[in-house]
Amino acid sequence: MNNQVSSANIPVFLCCFHRSNTGETMAWSESVDTVLANKEGLAAFRTFLKSEFSEENVEFWLACEDFKKTKSSTKIASKAQKIYSDFIQADAPKEINIDFHTKNDISQNISEPTLSCFDAAQSSIYCLMAKDSFPRFLRSEVYKELVKKHQDKNQKRWLPFL
Repeated sequence: MNNQVSSANIPVFLCCFHRSNTGETMAWSESVDTVLANKEGLAAFRTFLKSEFSEENVEFWLACEDFKKTKSSTKIASKAQKIYSDFIQADAPKEINIDFHTKNDISQNISEPTLSCFDAAQSSIYCLMAKDSFPRFLRSEVYKELVKKHQDKNQKRWLPFL
């Protein structure tokens, strides 16, 4: 059995007989990518961001990820306009905090959007989440409760030797 200690100093016990959800939960502490790629981790991160009144950041990031998968040129235009009106334009309902230059570039090019038209803004928001929100998330009660839930679940799931 491997004993590992996470950056939060919470021991994680991994065993070769089953996949540890606790280990997966603790892996979230390694990067914001692991949280964004996991359904439960993403939900917890969203809950945390909502408590900080900054859920627009993850919503924008997810909208951009979906946008980049768009194949139809008519859908590219309509999805780009929706992202612009929801997150970029002045007084947008979920306006994100990006620099003037990036916002201006998007505003000038939104009439003929490309799949990469939001890349600079998405990168900026990703960095903001990774460097600012994510470390606070790892110290939050939302994250601690999730880790505890997975630890409790794993303690109840004993697998006898075969």
